Amino acid sequence: MAKRPARVRRKLVEFDEETWAALDLLGRDSMKTLQELADEAFRDLLRKYDRPSDLKAALKQSARSSAAPHAVAQKRSRGGRG
Repeated sequence: MAKRPARVRRKLVEFDEETWAALDLLGRDSMKTLQELADEAFRDLLRKYDRPSDLKAALKQSARSSAAPHAVAQKRSRGGRG
């Protein structure tokens, strides 16, 4: 189960009957709460769009993106044209 952050944000979400029934059944079958299912779904969604899900992941992504231009410059200077 995901750790609860110090500040929790709440949002009211609406489901149609069929979706609710499917989620309820999935929760029962997997012995997970709706919150656990939602946490997993949103983590997967963020991963799909290559978005960090926490501060640690955001810092890693930032370090990779700031190092990328440097790596490209090094390849160009080694390979050299001319």
